[in-house]
Amino acid sequence: MKLPSMQRRTLMLLAVSIPIAATFGYVVLRSGPLAPVAVMTATAETRAISPALFGIGTVEARFSYKIGPIIAGRIGQIHVDVGEKVRAGQVLAEMDPVDLDERIAALDAAIRRAEASIKAAEAQVEDASVRKDYADTQERRYDALWKSRTVSEVAVETKRQDSQVALAAFSAAQSNLVAAQQDLQRNRADRDGLIKQRENLVLCAPVDGVIAARNAEPGTTMVAGQAVIEMIDPKNLWVNARFDQIAATGLRRDLPAQIALRSHSGASIPGKVTRVEVLADVVTEENLAKVEFETLPEPLPPIGELAEVTIVLPELPALPVIPNAAVQAVDGKAGVWKIENGKVHFVPVRVGASDLDGDVQVMDGLLVGDEIVVHSASRLTSTSRIHITDKSAELLK
Repeated sequence: MKLPSMQRRTLMLLAVSIPIAATFGYVVLRSGPLAPVAVMTATAETRAISPALFGIGTVEARFSYKIGPIIAGRIGQIHVDVGEKVRAGQVLAEMDPVDLDERIAALDAAIRRAEASIKAAEAQVEDASVRKDYADTQERRYDALWKSRTVSEVAVETKRQDSQVALAAFSAAQSNLVAAQQDLQRNRADRDGLIKQRENLVLCAPVDGVIAARNAEPGTTMVAGQAVIEMIDPKNLWVNARFDQIAATGLRRDLPAQIALRSHSGASIPGKVTRVEVLADVVTEENLAKVEFETLPEPLPPIGELAEVTIVLPELPALPVIPNAAVQAVDGKAGVWKIENGKVHFVPVRVGASDLDGDVQVMDGLLVGDEIVVHSASRLTSTSRIHITDKSAELLK
């Protein structure tokens, strides 16, 4: 029996469209917008974790010295260069003394003159003392003669006046001696001050160390306090590390640390927290700490080299633990996507400390054994269908 042409055409269209519709439906349900979302899961388990802090810092010298003149002057000579090792007391640079040497020589002459003046004043005092003693003797002698009416009253008054004049001369001689002695002390003090100024023009190393910077050259005029030479003590290096304030809970002194220098790739150097700074960086919202090397690396790292610091905190009591990647923010709340009966729903949680392995403690919101989503191929909703996989490649499709 032969079908009409209209029916044959309809059957042919159905034969073609049904497979196409089936294929389209399969594609939509398996790889289209209605396809289940590929997810990787994890289970909350009770475990103790050792939280750690991670920070980045730079190598610095614990003790650095800026050496310069205490008065304004011009640099005469510089005897060292950057990188040189120096010993304590070694001359690093010298300032131009200008006229200090001549002023010291003038004061030397003034001191000798003052010493000569003292000798002359002492001789005057001795002469005045002899004259005073003689005048006193004559006064007493004439007083005795006046009692026997051997001399006149005028002669007695004359001798008394001579005694007073001799006393005044003696007092003046003593004053001249004191003035000469004070002049000598003043000149010696001025000379000592100039000598100290002259000595301060010689810039010496306060300790054994290495020259870190040379800030000027001979002939440069420096103001008081301006550093000509900067040096460091290479035996005392530490890392000035920065830690995010959100994760800096528990940071304290004497905690063990591991230091990874950029110049020592793949190697960690043990250290410890020497000091936690009282002042934090309000701009970057970071806490600052100084981490000291337990053993200095060889060769010594350059000052300013970048370093990564890991500080291990004491182990915490066992609590439910999940991967940190599972925690997400939905509608401003932190929580996880929990799987129950093959479906997902969002559960708010309160998290605690975390470690550098990517695990975080759950204070409440989950029970041990709950299955949660760690990663998903696309954003999840309460109506999302899921497909559990352990292959990260499926999440990237």
